[in-house]
Amino acid sequence: MQILITGGAGFIGSHTADALIARGHQVRILDNLQQPVHLKGKPRYLPPQVEFIFGDVRDRHVLAYALRGVDAVYHFAAYQDYLPDFSTYFDVNSVGTARLYELIVEKKLPVRRVVVASSQAVLGEGLYQCPTHGPTIPDIRLEDQLRTGDWEHKCRLCAQTLKPVPTPETSISPQNQYALSKHSTETIAIHLGRRYGIPSVALRYSIVQGPRQSFYNAYSGAMRIFALHLFFSRPPVIYEDGLQLRDYVNIGDVVAANLLVLDDPRADYQVFNVGGGSAYTVREFYEALQEETGRSQTPVLGSFYRYGDTRHIVSDVTRLKALGWQPRATIRDSIRAYWSYLNEQEDVDDILEHAERTMRRLDVVRTVGAGGTAR
Repeated sequence: MQILITGGAGFIGSHTADALIARGHQVRILDNLQQPVHLKGKPRYLPPQVEFIFGDVRDRHVLAYALRGVDAVYHFAAYQDYLPDFSTYFDVNSVGTARLYELIVEKKLPVRRVVVASSQAVLGEGLYQCPTHGPTIPDIRLEDQLRTGDWEHKCRLCAQTLKPVPTPETSISPQNQYALSKHSTETIAIHLGRRYGIPSVALRYSIVQGPRQSFYNAYSGAMRIFALHLFFSRPPVIYEDGLQLRDYVNIGDVVAANLLVLDDPRADYQVFNVGGGSAYTVREFYEALQEETGRSQTPVLGSFYRYGDTRHIVSDVTRLKALGWQPRATIRDSIRAYWSYLNEQEDVDDILEHAERTMRRLDVVRTVGAGGTAR
């Protein structure tokens, strides 16, 4: 098959390209090498067999050119970070996806499958259980609560602390700009795909971990933040109390899910969570990282929070398991692979101070007891 991967120079896209080539497929990548993710240009890890097209998915002429002769599309091109440039998320994620389907329909292209990258963020605060009143999806935690250091969700009816439970695909509650744009992306794919007979699948990835994650986002996952702090012998900040539950999934397991839904018609017009199957607190993750790397730094704990973060979120992956998929790698597998990759780099800049300063300037990181910008 001839397969197009939009955003294919990135973390998930490039690993998927490797796996597709290993299976004998022809792979074309469309990527605009957006900074700061690709701060140093086209990555060296892209295999020579890939046909690379430099361009933006919002450019209909470039996208139409990239779609020529294509049998299937992995649509991974997206804008993601934690910064308050709200319109950019919808411009790239929503409009880019709509333009993909627009061209397939307008030009009657024989595309047999579209796989769209969505996010666990669509689940919002996730599903919780009240001991008295049963299951509930809480609203976002607001500033009045967070600045006092009160982290947990409470039942609206009885004020008891809610217990987080694995969240299925049906519990949808996007809360931030990225989540809202990703929800629109998967909605476009599933509904326009069904309407026009283009088999489409949306995969809601949890926190994906492994080599090739960009070092240069102002905001990114715990692996990049903690590993770089240990690499440069600096104490990291753990937001809130570090007891937030998170769901980490290895890049190898994500690629296995990507390949599975390419070929399995049972996945048509479905949305699937792709998670690690286990919950870890942020503290537990940091402790595992210290043990695996042999480095140690006492973290700054309990003084800061990121406004808009979910408290706990763990995906229920039962639906994808029913297709025969299983998460096989552990968080320690991911840590070892990422640490090895980090230590192979010859030109990793110490960008931590810049990233932290940017987050505070934009009022993303805030101080307990103060509200507003962390100083």
